[in-house]
Amino acid sequence: MAGQTSAGTQTSIGAYLKNNIREYGLLVALVVIMVFFQILTQGVLFRPVNITNLILQNSFIVIMALGMLLIIVAGHIDLSVGSIVAFTGGLSAIMLVKWGIHYSIVVPICLVLGGLVGAAQGYWVAYQKIPSFIVTLAGMLVFRGLTYLVLENRPIGPFPKDFQMLSTGFVPDLLYFLNPAPETITNLFALVVVLVLVALAVYFGLKNRAVNDKHGTENEPFVFFVLQMAVTGVVAIFIGYQLATYKGFPNVLVVMALLIALYTFITNRSTIGRRIYAMGGNEKAAKLSGINTERLTFYTFVNMGVLASLAGMIIAARLNSATPKAGVGFELDVIAACFIGGASASGGVGKITGAVIGAFIMGVMNNGMSIVGLGIDYQQLVKGLVLLAAVFFDVYNKNKG
Repeated sequence: MAGQTSAGTQTSIGAYLKNNIREYGLLVALVVIMVFFQILTQGVLFRPVNITNLILQNSFIVIMALGMLLIIVAGHIDLSVGSIVAFTGGLSAIMLVKWGIHYSIVVPICLVLGGLVGAAQGYWVAYQKIPSFIVTLAGMLVFRGLTYLVLENRPIGPFPKDFQMLSTGFVPDLLYFLNPAPETITNLFALVVVLVLVALAVYFGLKNRAVNDKHGTENEPFVFFVLQMAVTGVVAIFIGYQLATYKGFPNVLVVMALLIALYTFITNRSTIGRRIYAMGGNEKAAKLSGINTERLTFYTFVNMGVLASLAGMIIAARLNSATPKAGVGFELDVIAACFIGGASASGGVGKITGAVIGAFIMGVMNNGMSIVGLGIDYQQLVKGLVLLAAVFFDVYNKNKG
C-alpha cells in the first residue's frame, strides 16, 4: 500500500508539474537570472540603491503590462502604448508647467484623456472590426506626431515637487519610534509590512488549500506549495530588508502593488475577467453564450489607455521633464513582458503574475547588462532571443498538448 501511495503521489506530482511547468519555470528563471547577475555584477545588483532603481525603472512597464495582458488574452495587440505615454506625459507637462494647474486636477484629467485615447482605438477594433495591429500601428504614429505638436518639439519641465513625488517619493517610516536599530534600518515600516504580507500569503495559501480539500477540489502538491512559499518569502524578505536599509517603499511601488492586486482579483474572481478569457479562447462561442464581445474589447482598450496615461505621468515625474522621445520602444518591452510571462499569442491564456514576473525578468536583464557594461547592441540581441525562446516554448507546449 505504501508503495502504491508513493507511486500515486509521484504520478500526481509529475502530472501537476507538467501542467504548470510554465508558471514554475518562470519563477525559477527569475531567481536564476537574479542570482546570475548578482554574481556577475559582484553584488551590485542587490544593493539597496540599485533595487530601488530597478523598481523605479520597471514600474511603468509592469503597470502597462497589466493592461496589455488583458488585450493579448482578448486576442488583440496594442502597439501605441509608447506613444500614448509620451502624449499624455506631454499634456500633463503643459497643464502643470505652462497653465499652472494643480497636480491633483491634472492627474485625473490625464487618466480620463488616456481612457479617451484608448476608446478612440477600441471603437475601430471592436465595432468596425479593423485588426488591432493596424489600428494601434496608426495610433502609434498619430499620437507620436501629436506629442511633437503639443510639446513643440522640445522638452518641458521642471515639475512641481508634489507631482514629482508620484515617482520619486517614498513612504515615510510610520514606525520610527519602535525602530531598535535606526543606524542600520532606516525605515522599519517597510520591513514590517513585508513580514506581514509574507505571513498573510502563507496563511491564505493554507486556508485556500483547506477549502479546496473540503470541497474536493484539486490542490497543488504540498511540496510545491512549500517550495513556492519558501522561495517567494525569502526573496520578498530579503528585498524588503534591503529597501528598509535605504529609504523604504517608493511611492510608485505602492501604486504598482495595489494595481497588481486589483487586476489579479479582476482576472481570477470577476465576471468580466472570465469573459475576457472566454472571448480570447473562442470569440464566436463567447458571443453565442451571450457575451457582448464588442463592448468587452472596447473596455480592454479603454483600460490600456488609462494605464498608459498613468505610466506616462510616472515617467515624466521621474525624469522631471516631458520629452517628445519619451516612451520610444516601450510597447515592445511591455508586449515582451506579457509573452515571456506566459501569455499566448493566440489569446485566451495568460496570468497577471506571469506578466509581472516577465516584466521583472526583462528589467533585471536590462539592469544587469547595463551594470556589467554590455553594449546596447548586445542587450537588444539578448532580449530578442529571450522573447523568441519564450514564444517557442509556448507553441511547443501547445503542439505537444
